[in-house]
Amino acid sequence: MAQETLPDRSPVGGPAGAGGGPGPAARPGRLARRGRALRRFLRTGGRAGWPRTLVVLIAGGALCLAFPPFDLTPLGPVAVAALTLAMRGQAARTGAWLGFLGGAAFFLPTLDGLIPVGPDAWAVLSLVQALYFIPMGAAIALVTRLPGWPVWTAALWVAQEALRGREPFGGFPWARLAFSQTATPLTPYASIGGAPLVTFLTALVGGLLAFAAVAAWRLRRPRPAPEAGETGGEGADGAARAPGGPGRRRAAVSAALALVVAGAVTGAGAFIPTPADGPHVTVAVIQGNVPRLGLDFLGQRKAVLNNHVTATHELAAEIRAGKVARPQLVVWPENSSDLDPYTEPDAYRAIDGAVRDVGVPVLVGALTDTPDRKKVENRGIVWDPVTGPGDYYVKRHPVPFGEYLPYRDVLTKIIKRFELIPRDFAKGTRSGVMRLGPVDIGDVICFEVAYDREVRDVSRGRILVVQTNNATYGRTSLPPQQIAMSRLRAVEHGRTILVAATSGISAIVAPDGRMIDRSREFVPDIQVASVPERTERTLADRVGEWPEWVLVAVGIGALCAAAWTTARKNEEN
Repeated sequence: MAQETLPDRSPVGGPAGAGGGPGPAARPGRLARRGRALRRFLRTGGRAGWPRTLVVLIAGGALCLAFPPFDLTPLGPVAVAALTLAMRGQAARTGAWLGFLGGAAFFLPTLDGLIPVGPDAWAVLSLVQALYFIPMGAAIALVTRLPGWPVWTAALWVAQEALRGREPFGGFPWARLAFSQTATPLTPYASIGGAPLVTFLTALVGGLLAFAAVAAWRLRRPRPAPEAGETGGEGADGAARAPGGPGRRRAAVSAALALVVAGAVTGAGAFIPTPADGPHVTVAVIQGNVPRLGLDFLGQRKAVLNNHVTATHELAAEIRAGKVARPQLVVWPENSSDLDPYTEPDAYRAIDGAVRDVGVPVLVGALTDTPDRKKVENRGIVWDPVTGPGDYYVKRHPVPFGEYLPYRDVLTKIIKRFELIPRDFAKGTRSGVMRLGPVDIGDVICFEVAYDREVRDVSRGRILVVQTNNATYGRTSLPPQQIAMSRLRAVEHGRTILVAATSGISAIVAPDGRMIDRSREFVPDIQVASVPERTERTLADRVGEWPEWVLVAVGIGALCAAAWTTARKNEEN
């Protein structure tokens, strides 16, 4: 579109050049510059910027729907495809901005379970997470100029999640792409390369869909024949830009091949062998429930403990009546006793009485004081019916701003809500592999199930346990999202997982990710089942973090290649 030239305005009021003012050839007037900038903004916003903005906002919302509680899992790759198409071939700064918008549209609804903590905390954390999409968006804009770009964009998703899951304060790996695919044909890949490989393949399928869409668009209608001296050339997807003939056939083949590869990647998951069954052990999971929903339930510590004591006595009565099989171990959730059983005689007697009644070891979640009483430990305690409390695990990854407060002296003066954290939680230093009854278990507590390293470390246990307290976030998206993570971990490590929650969702998950039992929220529940205990290690256990780091290196390498190629082209022009 031709640009109009606004009349120049002399600073002294007369015609340009009259009175000594600079003429239009010497310097454009301020109004003219602003007018041209406004027209450029409207032109790019109306023809390119706004459609892309709308696409990334819709795609971010669609990606949220792939996660629990919606579980529209096919939208995961579709949303990745839409985000990729919006950023494809743009300037890096445009890709960065689109990445942030798409990230905000994704994280704000996905993390809405944090609203009970405070709308400000929810908004801040969601937008901070969206910041990680800025470098990813800029990088995707660049690497989509390279051949084979669906592979490079998928590797960049892994790189983004690797950074987000580690920094700062240990990271926040919630809402990874892999956690949207915990009951899909892509799930079995977790046993080969863990959650990073599932993320990569989910993003790869999305990139292949985007590749097919680009090729199909070029089939929509032939381009006009190039004029003398012009050449058709090829796009970044390898599809010829020629107006017809071989170029159209190549585009058709490219689209078809991309769809075939996407289908093959998805379907191949069905051929990954499921874990072999092993010796069975009978287990029980107790969900005692909490007095009421909300942050202040911790003020009713005795009622929470009594609920779990009562449920355990009920289990013992059902065993004596022959209604359920006698379990060989019992698991209580995190925070089932916020009264320190080592220093509170009433709490000790209540727990010990329930454990003696059921007659088997119980893993008790309790808050205890450190020896100097300056901090709190979040413990899983092995409580034996004969010898009482014995081995224990202390949570190694407490939640920043929830269980410990960085910059305490400054923040407590600014945000009064942080006074609800009067003492920091201590960080454990020992592995959560412990003997509970006849088997070695691997214990992680709540938030830790999202971290690859913490779960992999305890996968030496024959059964994995997730002790959690979701009462604050009850009836939000967070409890079902945590169950989805546990299902992926079961497949990744080939282990039965017992999820014990104070108020729900508690569950027993088979090594292949199937749900054996699942509770409702805010009701007492007792789950008893015979489950396999396994010692065989998966390939994901053996290779550890290597798949993730290899994929991160692939993404960074592609970005460097794209930046170098772009710089060379700019120099040539």
